[in-house]
Amino acid sequence: MNFGGNIKYNPLDKPNLKPSILANRLKTILTLFSKNNSESYWLDKAEQVLTECIKFCRLYNNRYVTFSELHKLITIPDYYMSKINYMRSIFLKGKLSKLEVHDLLSSIEFFEKEFNSLDTRTSSILKSEITRITGAFISDYEVLQTFSPNKSDLNFFGFEEMITKGKIIVLNMNIAEYRNLSKIISAYLKLDFQTEVMARLAKSNSNMRSVCFISDEYHEYVTDTDADFFAQSREAKCINIVATQSYTSLLNSINNQYTVKVIIQNLINKFWFRTDDIFTIEDAQKQLGKEEKQKYSKSISESSKNPKISSLSSIFSYDKPNFSESLNKYTQSDFIFDTNFFTQKLDTFSCLAFLSTGKNILPPQKIDLIPYFEIDKDM
Repeated sequence: MNFGGNIKYNPLDKPNLKPSILANRLKTILTLFSKNNSESYWLDKAEQVLTECIKFCRLYNNRYVTFSELHKLITIPDYYMSKINYMRSIFLKGKLSKLEVHDLLSSIEFFEKEFNSLDTRTSSILKSEITRITGAFISDYEVLQTFSPNKSDLNFFGFEEMITKGKIIVLNMNIAEYRNLSKIISAYLKLDFQTEVMARLAKSNSNMRSVCFISDEYHEYVTDTDADFFAQSREAKCINIVATQSYTSLLNSINNQYTVKVIIQNLINKFWFRTDDIFTIEDAQKQLGKEEKQKYSKSISESSKNPKISSLSSIFSYDKPNFSESLNKYTQSDFIFDTNFFTQKLDTFSCLAFLSTGKNILPPQKIDLIPYFEIDKDM
C-alpha cells in the first residue's frame, strides 16, 4: 500500500462501527502527537467533536465518511450550514428513520448549543487538534486519492478478508517524507488490524488461521491500546513482532511507564542488541535475574617498630617493618549480565537472546546473527 498505487483505502469507512469508536481511534492517534498529559482535555473535547461530525456526515453522505468531509465540516461554517439545509429538506419529506432523526437532532444540538458557542480561542484550539489529522489527507493530491477516495473507487475494505485469505498487507511509506501522515496511517492500520483480530474470538472458531503483526521502528506507532492487545492476542492466534530503538523510545512516545512495562512483559521472546539506554539495560537485567558470583577482595597492611621523623627532611624512618597481604573469596548475588555486557561486549550483528519454546524458557545467551547481505557469501 503506497501513494499513487492501485490500493484505495478509507480508514473512516466503517459503517458497522459506532461514531464514538471511530472518534476514539482518531483520539488515540492524536496522542502520538500530544506527548504532554496536560493536553488530555483538548483531546477529549476533540473526540467529542469528531463523534458528532462522523454521525452527521453519515446522515447527509449516504453513511460514507471521509477525512475530506470532516475537514470541511470543522473549518468551513458555510459548508456545515449547506448540509444542515439539505438535511432539513430530507427531514421534512419524512425520509429519515427514527434513529436517523435522533442522530440528526443530537448533532444539531451539539453544534448549535455547544461547538458554535465556544469562544474564539477554545474553538481555534479544538480545530487545530482535529486538523492535525484531517489536514494531512487533503494537502496532497495523491494522499487524498489513496486514503480519501470516492466510495466507488474503494478496493481495500479492511482486514477481515485479508486475514481469511491469508494475505500480506505492507504499508510502504517514507517516514522522513511523510512523518505525520505515516504515523496516522500506520497507527490506524494497526488499530484496524487489532480490532479484526480480537473480533475473531467471538466467532469461537478453533481452526482460525494464525496471523502476524510486524512493525519496525515500533516506537513511532505505539499506542496505549497495544498493552491490552498484546495481553489478549495470543488467544486469537496472533504473533506480534516489533523492533524499537530502546524502551525509553517507547516511554517517550506514550509517556506512561506502567503501560510500557505491560507492553514489554507481554512480548515473551526478546533480542537485546548493544545499547547505552540505562532504562533498557536495567529492565533487561531484572528480567534475566541474578546469580551467585564469586567475588575477590585483596588487602595489604604494614606495621613497624620505633617510627621516627627527621627534623631536617621530615622523612619517616622505622625499625623492622612488617608487611602482610590477605586475599578473600566470597559469593554475592549479582545480575547475570552486567551493564558492560550491554554497552561494550555486544558487537554489531550480535545480541542477547531470551527465548521460549512455548513450554520452557531457554537460558539467556549471546548469539551471533547473519545479516541478509552476508547470506550469499556464507553459502
